[in-house]
Amino acid sequence: MSHELLGFVSLVVLFGAIFIGFPIAFTLITVALGFGYYALGQQVFYLMTLQFFSVMKETTLASVPFFLFMGYLLEQSGLMNRLFRGVQLLLAPVRGSLYLAVLITATIFAAATGIVGSSVTLLGVMAAPAMTRSKYDVRMSAGSIAAGGTLGILIPPSVMLIVMGPAVGVPATHLFAAAVLPGLLLAFLYIVYTLARCYFNPSLGPALPLEEHPATLWVAVKELLIGVVPVAVVIAATLGVILWGIATPTDAGAVGAFAVLLLTLAYRSITFAKFKLAMWSTLEVSSMILLLVAASNFFGAVFSRLGSATLIAEWLLQLSLPPTVMLILILGVIFVLGWPLEWVPIVLIVVPILLPLVQKMGIDLVWFCTLVAVCLQTAWLSPPVALSAYFLKGVVPDWSLKDIYAGMMQFMVLQIVGLALVLAFPALALWLPKLLFS
Repeated sequence: MSHELLGFVSLVVLFGAIFIGFPIAFTLITVALGFGYYALGQQVFYLMTLQFFSVMKETTLASVPFFLFMGYLLEQSGLMNRLFRGVQLLLAPVRGSLYLAVLITATIFAAATGIVGSSVTLLGVMAAPAMTRSKYDVRMSAGSIAAGGTLGILIPPSVMLIVMGPAVGVPATHLFAAAVLPGLLLAFLYIVYTLARCYFNPSLGPALPLEEHPATLWVAVKELLIGVVPVAVVIAATLGVILWGIATPTDAGAVGAFAVLLLTLAYRSITFAKFKLAMWSTLEVSSMILLLVAASNFFGAVFSRLGSATLIAEWLLQLSLPPTVMLILILGVIFVLGWPLEWVPIVLIVVPILLPLVQKMGIDLVWFCTLVAVCLQTAWLSPPVALSAYFLKGVVPDWSLKDIYAGMMQFMVLQIVGLALVLAFPALALWLPKLLFS
């Protein structure tokens, strides 16, 4: 059996084991070692050492725990509850105000954490009772919470973008800048859609009852300022120093995490038990992500050394399809893989395999990575897996999975519209990086 064919067999074995339920990181290492030793002999152990040490020395990845810690601290401290409550009070007379409150809060929270699970969970806990009490449409409520929660995978500081940068050889700062406008575009599409639906059909999201209106406008503004301003300042400062090139993501993440810790102490909204839980969650998720990065780098190195990645690129190039058609085909494959798989194996296994093809077609890597990020965000809302649905169902058991799926599908259409806009207008992803880094 040729080395190239052996690489394809290893890929089939890998995905088969992942689908069965074996842990991804250990499966990657085992498959790479087994097939690599068969084809390359002792060399595979040197390759493993090289790849693991290269990940350990990648300073950008050190920012992962800092941004995760920021997100978990905000989640545990209850500061996002103040933010949601402030937006809710200020918009109480508006039809669909709770949808708007959810999406604004989700956008701000996405800029504070790069994780989806905690965003969907927190939004569900905060908003679902108020939506149910105000007789909001269950499907649109579930869709807005799930879609808003997935913004964390795209809007900086996205952990996925931090991991994707070294995997494709693009600075994470460039990916951060590229994702800003697409992320805000998607949030804008969600908001316009929900408000338009409520305008033409008030029963989907009626204005809040009079007893839930603030006594005065100042009460609402005060609550909003208390909730928004400190968090927004920390997020703006953290992202600002990254995007303007003043500090690296690692340095900015450390400062941001410390600032959020001071903020929670000043608000007296954190207990030792909650702090301990945030620390433990950060350690757990960071360890998982960094081990996956190292393991997938090792597998990718073995796969490339066998020549399989080059063979795929050459075969696809022989199809003689226009670059745009080829790009749509690649995004379609990634979108379908996003149904059963999480973003980690796609970003760290599939994208590097397709990278030689993308480079040969002359496609801008920053634009390509942004399209992949939007595509994977769409996959979070795609049944039958759609992890966002299970996070939401876990905190709102009264909502049926059927209604949650139906609501998410509405917003998945908006996601595809957003993806099509970024594909049709590359400047949406490339304008800000060129402005800041050219």
